[in-house]
Amino acid sequence: MNAIEVEHLNKTFKVQKNRGGLKGALQDLFSRQYNEVAAVNDISFSIPAGEICGYIGENGAGKSTTIKMLTGILVPTSGKLNVGGYVPHEEREKFVRNIGVVFGQRSQLWWDIGVIESFGLLRKVYGVGENDYKKRLDELVQRLDLGELLSRPVRKLSLGQRMRCELVAALLHNPSIVFLDEPTIGLDIIVKTEIREFLKDMNRQHGTTILLTTHDLQDIEALCSRVIMLDEGRIIYDGGLDTLKSRWGQGTRITFQFGNHCPLPRLQALTSELNVSWTADNDLHAEVLVPGEMSVSDVLARVVGHADIAITDIKITETTTDEIVRQIYQTGSATVPTSAVSEGGPHSHA
Repeated sequence: MNAIEVEHLNKTFKVQKNRGGLKGALQDLFSRQYNEVAAVNDISFSIPAGEICGYIGENGAGKSTTIKMLTGILVPTSGKLNVGGYVPHEEREKFVRNIGVVFGQRSQLWWDIGVIESFGLLRKVYGVGENDYKKRLDELVQRLDLGELLSRPVRKLSLGQRMRCELVAALLHNPSIVFLDEPTIGLDIIVKTEIREFLKDMNRQHGTTILLTTHDLQDIEALCSRVIMLDEGRIIYDGGLDTLKSRWGQGTRITFQFGNHCPLPRLQALTSELNVSWTADNDLHAEVLVPGEMSVSDVLARVVGHADIAITDIKITETTTDEIVRQIYQTGSATVPTSAVSEGGPHSHA
């Protein structure tokens, strides 16, 4: 069963076209001209119930516009939407009882009253029974460690504390579908990790469907098995994160620094049965490219441990998701892999 279904969705906006000069300004007062701008251009996708899906794109790609249509804030220009069995903009009152929304840069909590009072008001807005509310609140407060924050006004919370409270506010009515728009923006790594773990637990325990938009691709790697990528209002990739990595990743590079001379032909002979590619600047420094489907340990086992080969340093380098996405946006397509490593350089770890 699909929690979200989108068919040939379009959203265009009219943007006023300003004519130049004094004459043009006077003309604009009486006869305005508009250009139509397509923010979302004929996109289709479905998200099964219980899936965590990443929805990514550069600024202006159409992410927020899509989320606003999926949550009923905007009406589509054309196309079909079904979210949890409802058409969002047509059945908004019933629909909102089934969804939770967190916008990283906007708050649904009241600024000057205590957090617990905001939760109480939201309970009434969503029509949650007193017993269900207490049970759900206790579970969320304990899981997100909010006990000491409940009596504080929202304006006195740090960003990390507020975001944990925003999550509780969005989940008090136990929605089956949650939309998260930049939920970890501006947070430190510890708070980000806590929120990611909480979202994974919520999905595992309650089967909550999550659509996540973010610029932090570590959120995607930590939470999502699937990613939908937008560029200029169109979907340019929809599939598994592992597939994206295998299609675009450059494999793994192992760099060796030797304490004595180790000629390139010797290294090639040691790995002659493996489909790897060696390069060397000199006899003291060499690099081998290991395809994604091959284990790095297979290569290391062939080289390390020989008495006549003194290794002083080994560095293992992989193509990161950030680099892969950057490559895709540079080419404008996710269908044809690039053979070049991105300009930003690979991510290294010893």
